[in-house]
Amino acid sequence: MTLTLSSAGSARRRRRGFARQSRAGVAFVAAYVVLLIAFGILPTGYAIWFAFTDAGGTFTGFANFVTTARDFRFLDAVSHVAVYLVLWLVSLVVFVVGLALLLHRLASGRTGQALRFLYYIPGALAGAASVLVWLFMLDPTVSPVSSLLGALGFQTFGEVIAPGNLALLFTIIAFWTGAGGWIVVMYGALNNIPKDVMEAARIDGANAWQIAWRVQIPMLRKWIVYMVILAFAGGAQLFVEPQLLSLASVGVAGRDYSLNQLTYDFAFQMNNVNGAAAVSVELLVVSVSAAALFVARSGFFDAD
Repeated sequence: MTLTLSSAGSARRRRRGFARQSRAGVAFVAAYVVLLIAFGILPTGYAIWFAFTDAGGTFTGFANFVTTARDFRFLDAVSHVAVYLVLWLVSLVVFVVGLALLLHRLASGRTGQALRFLYYIPGALAGAASVLVWLFMLDPTVSPVSSLLGALGFQTFGEVIAPGNLALLFTIIAFWTGAGGWIVVMYGALNNIPKDVMEAARIDGANAWQIAWRVQIPMLRKWIVYMVILAFAGGAQLFVEPQLLSLASVGVAGRDYSLNQLTYDFAFQMNNVNGAAAVSVELLVVSVSAAALFVARSGFFDAD
């Protein structure tokens, strides 16, 4: 009898504990859903409404999309962002994965700790602050690496930020700002690879390169896809870097280099909010489509 009462009491305590955990989970999810609706879904719906209407609220179909696509700056902005995305994503995948693997091999001792700290420092700077740092670094007259810039044939700030160099410069700035955090993430993912898998590879005679290529990188696939999806979405919205560089160079870099700059110009210089919304919706469609493609082709949600 006593045993039965004790078992019943334990069951009630477990049910109460489960109920408390459920309520806490619902509270966390509810807060996220509220923020998602307020700052994600509603603004997106608002932008879509503007994209398909005119200033008077009349439905115009794809007229705003056609108008913006015919703008003489549109195709140039598309090509600029496309080149930047290729450079940014390739450099991110190659160097982040490579540096994370190197960091994992040097993880023991203070060297690994110091490297993790150094990788993460640039990410602590906001985008605007990092651009200002690079404006200082890229000016041969004040840069601490002016000798290197001179050796590369750059004598003035205008030569450094010539239009043909901008995609590479923005890639360097973006990598310096954002790669450190991803290196730390990839390092954490590498630590989750079972040690018996690594030992089995070593017993089979695999060297460090073979272990990295045949064991570690395949097991990082989903993390790499996740990084590429977020980096693609962020890179497609390139704005802060070219905008600040345009202001600092008094228009040499151009205020319509990227699509986001073009939307800003449509909305606040040409008073065409509907056209700006149309370009924004196009960016949304491209980013979502690219994410869906990456997820579908990589088996992102497949169980391991």
